[in-house]
Amino acid sequence: MSSADDRPVPDGDLLTTDLLVGGMTCAACVGRVEKKLSRVEGVTATVNLATGRARVSHPESVTSQELISTVEKAGYTAELPPAPTDQDDQDGEQQEPAGGLHERTRLWITTLLALPVLVLSMVPVLQFDYWQWLCFDLTTVVVVWSAWPFHQRALKGLRHATATMDTLVSLGVIASFLWSAYAIYFGGAGQVGMRMPFSLLPGAEAGTAHLYLEAAVSVPLFVLAGRYLEARAKHGTGSALRALAELGAKDVELREDGGNRRVPVAELRVGQEFVVRPGEKVATDGVVTEGSSALDLSLVTGESAPVEVSPGSAVVGAAVNAGGLLLVRATAVGADTQLARITRLVTDAQAGKARIQRLADSVAGVFVPAIVSVACTVLGFWLGAGADGEAAVTAAVAVLVVACPCALGLATPTAFLAATGRGAQLGVLIRGPEALERLRRVDTVIFDKTGTLTTGHMTLVATTVADGEDATRVLRLAGAVEYGSEHPIGRAVLAAGRAADPAPLPPVTGFRAVAGSGVRGTADGREVFVGRPRPDTELPDVLRQALREAEAAAHTAVLVEADGRPVAVLAVGDSLRPSSEDAVCRLQALGIEPILVTGDGPAAAHAVAAQVGIDEVHAGITPEGKADIVAALRAEGRHVAVIGDGVNDAAALASADLGIAMGSGTDAAIGAADITLVREDMQAVVAAVRLTRRTLTTIRANLVWAFGYNAVTVPLAATGWLNPMFAAVAMSASSVLVVANSLRLRAYQAAPLTSGLASGTAAEGADDTSFRKESGDLGVPSVR
Repeated sequence: MSSADDRPVPDGDLLTTDLLVGGMTCAACVGRVEKKLSRVEGVTATVNLATGRARVSHPESVTSQELISTVEKAGYTAELPPAPTDQDDQDGEQQEPAGGLHERTRLWITTLLALPVLVLSMVPVLQFDYWQWLCFDLTTVVVVWSAWPFHQRALKGLRHATATMDTLVSLGVIASFLWSAYAIYFGGAGQVGMRMPFSLLPGAEAGTAHLYLEAAVSVPLFVLAGRYLEARAKHGTGSALRALAELGAKDVELREDGGNRRVPVAELRVGQEFVVRPGEKVATDGVVTEGSSALDLSLVTGESAPVEVSPGSAVVGAAVNAGGLLLVRATAVGADTQLARITRLVTDAQAGKARIQRLADSVAGVFVPAIVSVACTVLGFWLGAGADGEAAVTAAVAVLVVACPCALGLATPTAFLAATGRGAQLGVLIRGPEALERLRRVDTVIFDKTGTLTTGHMTLVATTVADGEDATRVLRLAGAVEYGSEHPIGRAVLAAGRAADPAPLPPVTGFRAVAGSGVRGTADGREVFVGRPRPDTELPDVLRQALREAEAAAHTAVLVEADGRPVAVLAVGDSLRPSSEDAVCRLQALGIEPILVTGDGPAAAHAVAAQVGIDEVHAGITPEGKADIVAALRAEGRHVAVIGDGVNDAAALASADLGIAMGSGTDAAIGAADITLVREDMQAVVAAVRLTRRTLTTIRANLVWAFGYNAVTVPLAATGWLNPMFAAVAMSASSVLVVANSLRLRAYQAAPLTSGLASGTAAEGADDTSFRKESGDLGVPSVR
């Protein structure tokens, strides 16, 4: 799914248009396209070699067709990305990389032509009379037909006074072929009975007629093979994004006038109701109007646990119905759905370019002209030093062939492509490569409390019953009396009563609400009161202790009386997310200091901080105050990330080095953030940090290889220690190795959530007491 589809997207006073650029083979091509586009007045462009996309910001006066024309004048092809509906029709075509079938055919034919040449040239015992002429004929086909794409792109570059990787390949192939043609026709190599020894080193003994037909065929063969493997590997790095785009349902069963009819999902409109049968995907975002079931959201959010839904529950498109029959009313369709927004965010992230990538591209931009100059210098030096002409040409050809700016251009974007796709699968949406770079430097994380460390919903945290009472029966009585309540605490007690036993709650008679106190009613023959404890109420010791513990934890204590006798104390509060404690401990183990900054009162703030193991707490802070705390920490030289979910967090999110928003938060928070957590699991923050560190380690390894490869092989080729055939193998292998190394990020696994104690290194340096928590502190109702 394109972020721009087939039309520009407004970006302030500018429009943003995505283009699919064809014909780019190395970082020099990237720099050339960027320069051409940037020469248009008011236009800035970022080109990604791994995705083949150009993201262009331009004034409204510059049309998409003008941008396409500019790219074509640079010698490349360009087109607008297909609309999402077109992409759905092309699902089958995306199983192969673009042009994959044609390139594979060219590769196979080249292999059949090149193998006899390589075998006869390298195994003298197999050389028969006129073998050189057979090899020359086969080589001519390879040089003219197989290598034609390289010659064609090199000529385009020559017309535009630029040089690319194709220039090096084309020059190397032509030089090897022309030298061999000269040797056959004028150098005595065409004589009957001619035999040619093979050496791993490129030099030949003086006076020996030597052919370089194996170099002329091996360079196109190995480069074609390398680029085909490279294209397949790059295709793999984007598999997560394609998987996201293909998650949605293709058709939907509409409910109209009491009847059902199945239509393509594109015909679904907001407000219409549709049926979701067991095993089917939810067609789009909506609200359940009838039925109850469990939804599997793992494909969308990475959350493994099924989510129970019932009338009034919100559902997201592409979730799988694992249980009963549901009737859903659509609330968003097309590009407005959560799945579409996720896909758009990932696409936008992959269009960006990191600072380290810009450095590599700038180096690669001057790399090819420099290599051509080096090859000419090597040829002149060898000839000037009195060396044999064959050795001089061989060294120059080896220099041309072995140099590889492709690895430089692919080192960074392929890693980011794989990382952003894997992050989306783990429920972490990264806005761009810059966010990954900033996250790597973060040493301080500011947490909001409500809706971030906690769920933001009132739930029953703990149940304490008097001696002789049954907890399940008490919860059912309290839930029955609270049935008619609209108060958040009453709804929490009602939910707990329903969860205690699947049987229907008992009917209530004589219900009445006591203002400022609670509710009363008769259920199961007992007069029940549920409400605020009165100061003069005599409580058993176990209930009085429970009351004190609830107040210490900043929970709301609810007293349940039956027939005038206290029978239970219910602790109701904003429960901690099950993953919060473990996530905080893991962040501390990674060297990141957590700080709690909240608008809530000190009692609630310190209670939550004690549960998760945060030492520094700022309570009763205004939205402006949150931004001031961020500014003060940054002034100390810290790199600060802020995690929040509400409008009151937007200013802090925007002013921090990195903003992280909960996916369930407000649009203002998500809009101000650099990273969005799709699933409500704080472990996603830890996964983001670790994935970032793994990504940047991979990029460093790629760049070390790319620079180191050229630093070693170019001098070897220049000094005559590298055969052009092996130079072609090394050049092709370097690009494939870089992409393959990036592909390892697709297998990254987030650490599993532990129960109560972070495992392994996550516990290092943490206070053991922070792990010894009661189940009630983790948001799971405890019963005493």
